[in-house]
Formats: sequence, C-alpha cells, structure tokens
Amino acid sequence: MYELLVPSRVVYGRDTFAEVGPQAKALGTKALIVSDPVMEKIGLVARCEQYLQQVGMTFAKYTGVDTEPTDVHVKEALDVCRSEQCDVIIALGGGSSIDAAKAVSVMMTNEGTISDYVGNQKRFTEKPLPLIAIPTTAGTGSEVTKVTVIIDTKMDVKMMISQPALLPAVAIVDPLLTVSCPPSVTAATGVDALCHAIEAYISRRAHPVTDALALSAIEAIVGHLRRAYENGQDIEAREKMAIAAMKAGMAFSNASVTLVHGMSRPIGALFHVPHGVSNAMLLPGVLEFTKDSAIERLAVIARIIKPPLKDVSDTEAAEALVEEVKQLCRDLHIPNMKTWGIDKTAFDKVVDKMAADALASGSPANNPKVPTHEEIVALYHYCYDYQYDTKTVSS
Repeated sequence: MYELLVPSRVVYGRDTFAEVGPQAKALGTKALIVSDPVMEKIGLVARCEQYLQQVGMTFAKYTGVDTEPTDVHVKEALDVCRSEQCDVIIALGGGSSIDAAKAVSVMMTNEGTISDYVGNQKRFTEKPLPLIAIPTTAGTGSEVTKVTVIIDTKMDVKMMISQPALLPAVAIVDPLLTVSCPPSVTAATGVDALCHAIEAYISRRAHPVTDALALSAIEAIVGHLRRAYENGQDIEAREKMAIAAMKAGMAFSNASVTLVHGMSRPIGALFHVPHGVSNAMLLPGVLEFTKDSAIERLAVIARIIKPPLKDVSDTEAAEALVEEVKQLCRDLHIPNMKTWGIDKTAFDKVVDKMAADALASGSPANNPKVPTHEEIVALYHYCYDYQYDTKTVSS
C-alpha cells in the first residue's frame, strides 16, 4: 500500500502572494504572521499585512525567527499567538519560518512542549490551527511537507518531527518571491532541494508516486539551478526551481530523507550552519559512500540528467552522476566545513556526538547502505575538507 500526504490546497503562479488575504479570511478571523527580520526589512511582511487589510483581516506578527528555528522561537511566537488570540497562522519566509510556524500551529491546540513530540513518542491528537505557508526560497519544500525541524537549545540537537498534523492547510507558491534571494542562498537552498529529491528516490521507503515527483524535480533542478544562481532575475529559472522544490518536498515528505539529512542536522545544531549549506557540504561525499549500494537508481538519475549515459553501464552512469553533483557544487561555490569556518578542534570534540545524533534521528536507516556509527564518524571527517575537484573515491 502506498500513501501520499500533501496540503489541502496549493496555489501556484506569479503574483499569487496576493491570494494570502482571501485564503486567510476563509480560514479564520485573526492571523499571526510568522517570519524573520530579513522579510520584514525587504518589505514582504508589510505586503502581507496590506493583503490582509484589503480583506478586512486583523493580524499580529512575530518576526524573530533566525536562520535555524529553535524551541525558543516557537515559545516566543506561541506567546504572541495566545495573547493576540489568533486563529490562523501565516508562515512567510524560508524553511525556518515555515517550520517554526508549523510548530506553533500544533502547539496552540496540543498539550506539552514541541520536544514531547519528537519521533513517535507522542502524537498530535487535536486539530492544529490552520496554516498558510508562503515560501520565499526554492529549497526546503516545507510548504508541502508533514515535517518540521526545530533545534532543542538545551540538548543542542535538531528535533525532527513528522506527523500529518504538520501539513499546511494552504501553500502559496509565488516564484516572484524568490527573485530577491542572493546567489549564496539560491545555491544552498537549491542543492537542499536536490538532496530532497535524490534522497527520496534512493530511500528504502520510496514508492512509484514519490519516484515520479523526485525524478521530475531532479531534472528541473539540474537544468535551472545554475541559471537562477547566475541571474536572479531569470523568471523562468525561478519558476522551474519553485515547482521543483515543491515536488521534491512532496517526495521526501512521503518517502523520507536518508543519510545526508541525518548527518546534516547535527552540523546545523552544533555549528549553526544553515540547513541548505550543511546538506550541500555532505551530498557529494555521501553519494560516494552510498553509490555501490544504489547503482541502478543512481544510474536512472544520471540518464535523466544526461541522456547519452544510456550507452554506458549502470556503474559508469552512477559514477558520472557523482561527478555531475560535484561539478554543480563547484559551479555554485559550495563551501566545505573547513572553508565555512568550522574549527577542526571543536569539530573533533563533538564528532562522536554528531554521529550518535545522526543515527538517533532515524534518517540513516532509510539509506540504501545503512552506516555504522564508526562509518558516520569517518564520513564526517572525509567531508570536513572535501575537495570538489577530486575524482570519486570508491565506497
């Protein structure tokens, strides 16, 4: 049996941001806008407020979300939501704002704290406040997923929670909102979307519907990410990337992610590296580690990206895919952990904890080649100063 969980409604297209007013009014009477300081600075929060005013909606706002959402952000936003008696939530921003807003939507109606719901230890039993998710990056796909990732500031771990209650009621995907993304953010979020799609396709939990979504997303990302990176005003590239990120989100939300995300979360939690960047740092190295256990599937991806590879063996095609991903990271100037500025001494002190946290997340168990603790430690060290211009090392 296969299952596909997606939001009740997806509104897509240029200038669909204006739909936030009618959509919010259909769901409640007072909105809480959850966003970040950058969205406020560039005027997108003010535009959202204007659209709500046009339909007679009252609203409050919380714009304190950082690059990585924490339980502190969730509590602060919850306090605003409760004191202002909001009954619909609008997430405006990248995956961090959307993830924080998801946590607020469920915790407004369910008991305890967000950390109580990590894994399957507790289920959301009460219907959440309706959430409208409006992404301003083409990357996380959080607008269409049942997943939220929040940092537990006491434990220094990223809490991944995956439950149907976290699905937004409405996703508004306006590719014009991504035009303001600087090249570095475009690159990191774009490779994040590529990670989602590749991991969903090679996941042990993949099924035919997620396969179709993932492969379509991969083809679009490889064909348009460089264009969006080189020219942020390339609207066609922005449109293709917005759709691809959404498809990749639907794919991994239903097939799960694998080793890249499992290893990425501890990097973000301990060294405050943005999610997309930490995924991008790991993708080529993890593909090398996984390659021999996923030859056929990686070959399928390779031949979609480069049709001439149909004339070579699966092994050669899979190796060519790894080289193509490395070239993409090189073209996008993706840093490794060393060039990002992660101190090697500090890294060595916590690498065992990182490996343990990665395994505990459950994501590595979905990988075609399930790693041991020792293999994850070795892979972290390998990726620390990974060189994108070296030839593939056999796993």
